[in-house]
Amino acid sequence: MAYILKTLNSWFWWENIWMPINCTWADFVDREGLVFPKPHQLYATIPYAFVLLIIRFFSERYVAIPLAKALGIKNVRRVKPQPNPVLESYFRECSRQPSQSEIKGLAKKCNCTVHLVEKWFRRRRNLEIPTVLRKFQEAFWRFSFYLTSSIVGFIFLYDKPWFYDIWQTWVGYPFQTLLPSQYWYYMAEIGFYWSLIFTLGIDIKRKDFMAHVVHHLAAIGLMSGSWCGNYVRLGTLVMFVHDTADFWLEAAKMFNYARWEKTCNILFIIFSIAFFITRMILFPFWILRATLYLPTYYSTTPVIAYFLFNGMLLTLQGLHLYWGYLIFKILKRFVFLKDLKDDRSDEEEEDSLTDTEEESTKSGTKNSSGSGKHLLSSSHH
Repeated sequence: MAYILKTLNSWFWWENIWMPINCTWADFVDREGLVFPKPHQLYATIPYAFVLLIIRFFSERYVAIPLAKALGIKNVRRVKPQPNPVLESYFRECSRQPSQSEIKGLAKKCNCTVHLVEKWFRRRRNLEIPTVLRKFQEAFWRFSFYLTSSIVGFIFLYDKPWFYDIWQTWVGYPFQTLLPSQYWYYMAEIGFYWSLIFTLGIDIKRKDFMAHVVHHLAAIGLMSGSWCGNYVRLGTLVMFVHDTADFWLEAAKMFNYARWEKTCNILFIIFSIAFFITRMILFPFWILRATLYLPTYYSTTPVIAYFLFNGMLLTLQGLHLYWGYLIFKILKRFVFLKDLKDDRSDEEEEDSLTDTEEESTKSGTKNSSGSGKHLLSSSHH
């Protein structure tokens, strides 16, 4: 087994995969003021990810919650359905939304009214949906990171020649020295995406969940690979292009949860414009041009990494097209129906009976009209 792992390791770090002809790993030893990225430095992104998780915990609890309260978002405690093994088993194993005939059958089996069974399933489904406050906390954390990353990224890049002239990303390659700002930019970004991977099980799941998983893994793979191959200049541009649009979306979400509709609409329109500029124009015609086309001027024999990195970049562009389609649908509905709603998230259903009324119904008291009380107002993602 040790021999197999050693062989795989030697294949993975084969020089012909990562660097131009006549270059070896020995050429990337720090010397004469030149500092190069080291693959082993990527191990540090794991503890950095846990540091970010700690920062996230405290920022969500001590900053996001007070801010949510100031914006009028309340932490409403949901009413749990009465324990019922038969209905719980059906909910988990058969269907979360049974048909009317199935509800009647379950009502007979549980010796209760159809209305109570409907009520039980509504409450049970609501327990699966994150509260508005929980959504706000998650949006706040992502907004904070993307905004900070965008500002810091601009500070790191604004005086670099490759920020204005994409050809400069290849000048002197592969012997381009690693700047301290590039090191910390990479460590923070990779650590952040590792932290998102670690919290996939507890973060809010939406209909494009798998697209986000693919995006996070592709992002980590791209950043780690570009670090090992010293494509750091291009890597920082890719990160900056992505982050500058994302914080507008998270800001729109926060104001949406607070029901500041006009502010939300304005922010979402700004996000849409930023998204289409960065993901549909700059990324394919600036970044991809630099990775697909410009390297041919420096070498007539592209290394294997050329195809691997561009394959992942094209995967990201495919995700951009998918998300761009979803954004276009939302904007189209907003223009024609004045409804700015995200279909990726489930909405909480109205809860028409209180616990007291449920108990009285169990006792045989007729309750044809509910109290009309909402457990939590419907919220859009």
